[in-house]
Amino acid sequence: DFYIRGISRLGIPEIRMSDGPVGVHLSEPTVALPASIALAASFNTNLANKYGAAIGSEARSNNIHIMLGPGMNIHRALFCGRNFEYLGEDPYLAGKLASSYIFGMQNEGVMATAKHYAVNFQEYERHQVSSNLDERTLHEIYLPAFKRCVEEGKVAAVMTSYNLINGVHASQNDYLNNKVLKGEWGFNGFIMSDWASTYDGLACAKGGLDLEMPSAKLMNSTTLLPFIKNGTLDIKVIDDKIRRILTEYVRFGLLKNANIAKEYTFDKEKSRLVAINTAREGIVLLKNDNRFLPIDVKKIKTIAVIGPNGDPAITGGGGSSYVKSLHPISAFEAVKGEVGDNVKVTYAKGVSTGDKVPENFFDSFDFYTKDKNGNKTKGVYAEFYDNINLEGDIVAKITYDKLNITKNELGVKNISDENCSVRFTCYFSPKESAEYWVATAGDDGYRLFVDGQKKLESWKRQGEVVTKYHAYFEKGKEYKFVVEYFQSGGGAAIRLAAQKRVDKDEDRESLMSSAIENAKNADLVILSVGFNVDTEAEGLDRTFDLPFNQNELIKNIAAVNKNTVVVLNSGGNINMNGWIDNVKGLLQAWYPGQEGNKAVSEIIFGKTNPSGKLPVSFEYKPEDNPTFKSYWTKGKDLHVEFTEGIFMGYRFYDKSDVKPRFPFGFGLSYTTFVYGNMKTPVTTIKAGEKIKFSIDISNIGKMDGAEAVQVYVSDLKSSLPRPVKELKAFDKVFLTKGETKTLEFELDKDAFSFYDPEKHGWIIEPGDFKVSIGSSSVDIRHEFNIFIK
Repeated sequence: DFYIRGISRLGIPEIRMSDGPVGVHLSEPTVALPASIALAASFNTNLANKYGAAIGSEARSNNIHIMLGPGMNIHRALFCGRNFEYLGEDPYLAGKLASSYIFGMQNEGVMATAKHYAVNFQEYERHQVSSNLDERTLHEIYLPAFKRCVEEGKVAAVMTSYNLINGVHASQNDYLNNKVLKGEWGFNGFIMSDWASTYDGLACAKGGLDLEMPSAKLMNSTTLLPFIKNGTLDIKVIDDKIRRILTEYVRFGLLKNANIAKEYTFDKEKSRLVAINTAREGIVLLKNDNRFLPIDVKKIKTIAVIGPNGDPAITGGGGSSYVKSLHPISAFEAVKGEVGDNVKVTYAKGVSTGDKVPENFFDSFDFYTKDKNGNKTKGVYAEFYDNINLEGDIVAKITYDKLNITKNELGVKNISDENCSVRFTCYFSPKESAEYWVATAGDDGYRLFVDGQKKLESWKRQGEVVTKYHAYFEKGKEYKFVVEYFQSGGGAAIRLAAQKRVDKDEDRESLMSSAIENAKNADLVILSVGFNVDTEAEGLDRTFDLPFNQNELIKNIAAVNKNTVVVLNSGGNINMNGWIDNVKGLLQAWYPGQEGNKAVSEIIFGKTNPSGKLPVSFEYKPEDNPTFKSYWTKGKDLHVEFTEGIFMGYRFYDKSDVKPRFPFGFGLSYTTFVYGNMKTPVTTIKAGEKIKFSIDISNIGKMDGAEAVQVYVSDLKSSLPRPVKELKAFDKVFLTKGETKTLEFELDKDAFSFYDPEKHGWIIEPGDFKVSIGSSSVDIRHEFNIFIK
């Protein structure tokens, strides 16, 4: 699936790919960097360059020529299951970090892929949903990061998204691909589809797609040659696609030498340091009551690490981005390592996560089939259809030993693994009366019926997704199971299993009471909570509430121990309403990579000063988010209207009476920074000219630290409604205690312009503008006005 075929007679080598964007996704362990959202929280372009280089270096050492990253979709809504793969809500921040990432990766001789182009904001029904938005919103919010990656990052490839944009699939969107990307921006690389995200071969060919992945299912000679012969498709269009792909091969030297791993040494230790440094800079301190943190280890004797994410290590979210960690360190291990042998450290899970399906769950299969005479045989009976809708005649019948089919193992002659549907039938008669977990997994869609009642459903094009439920089954009673399944491109997989439930209610009570006892007897509680690879992942959208009754856990622990610090693993905001006022500290750790928990411990105990800033606004409740009413479409038309327009994230909160719990750009430090001595040489410029200014940042506290300085621009009077302010520059400065440094900034025409839908382009209107310099979007330290004539 992850390669482009070579043509030996023409001297064109096979080109290998790997999933990204947080490491090299291989079967064996590799360096697992923190999630991209943690990189965004660093506000550090130099770090982003090293981050991209670390991935590129390991890719090259494995002879990987193309990495599928970075991801840079804008956080429109908080539920998106892949938000952790992206770079926040602001297009300027996302674009600057992504282009630095790309530059670092491509300097290692590995092509980067900017994804997912474009306006991909939810996983729910991602193949069918249409993002409907106006021209201005598209160009001001959702395209600038990609534009910057083309113009500044010189990215080699762009991957289209699964969704439709204004009713047209991204992979065949002539406006986005031909007119904007290749035309207006002058993109010289190639456009590839996301896996199995093509729907019409001719439309894709004419709509700008250059490479269909993972195979030429629709853009092939059988489909396209007749159109070329009858003049519907110009052969020059095909020539351009080939030219674009080969141009990048030449640019990266692959026609001369595709064995890029030869005589190349991967510096594993260097990449490991990039991973932990990203965690150190990306973790955000959101709450620190009365300077409770950092903790003096000499003053405590007992620490209770509590929570389902405390052990084993949670390094990343789920889906194609997940990397098997080379050196994972759990929160429990990290705390023990940080405090030494003189402090007792205990661990309690606190809640049951028993509804997580273990890797070996589908290995057992206690189902059987029956013939006309009622004779039973272990296995499952399958009826195949040559379409994805279970329609028409049955074209094949087969019995499998068990329903645990992966890696395109359907194995039926004359049936395409990329376009078929199957109805599986089997029976289950438990050996004892008990509660059972029943789970189904599928790539693509599936439905499970038990005795005619629908129990599970994930009927959509998707990577492998697991769903499960539990129910009571009686000993000796026969239950009929029917699984309906369709496959439409990519890797076929469908699985079913049932196992006796072991996490009974009394076990859940025991886990909670054990955690509470640990908390009562501790001088400090570190609550490690959040989502994991199953609950925040590609292919599904997540909840606002923490799963597995973790909100109740936090409330119970905080009630018995006032010295509680919460460490949160998530790709964005969660429901804090029931406990935030009752804990001493809160660290947003995102998914911190293989050694990120070490960075968390360093911050808690003062070895590292937190410097992360929120790259996304944290609302009090989902209803506060301007996209809430238009996040999911009503009915089944799957057209989502972007009713908020350009006013999303902090652009909305700035103009609204609704305010976020934690604003964009916010993050606490253990030291104090003072802004001063701002110098602005000019106060009037011509439209299109650049303006330079400087400001001194001083660390007047008692600890070394780093500050992410943010520059916002406001248009004080405009013909169209504009945000109160927009991020247009930032820099991160490291200061020892007592040190002062001067930061210099430059604002170009892009900082003052907006997109005019009537002129179909960017314009600058003469008048007064305000430049604001601050520590967050609401903590502005200095301002000055500039007049553009």
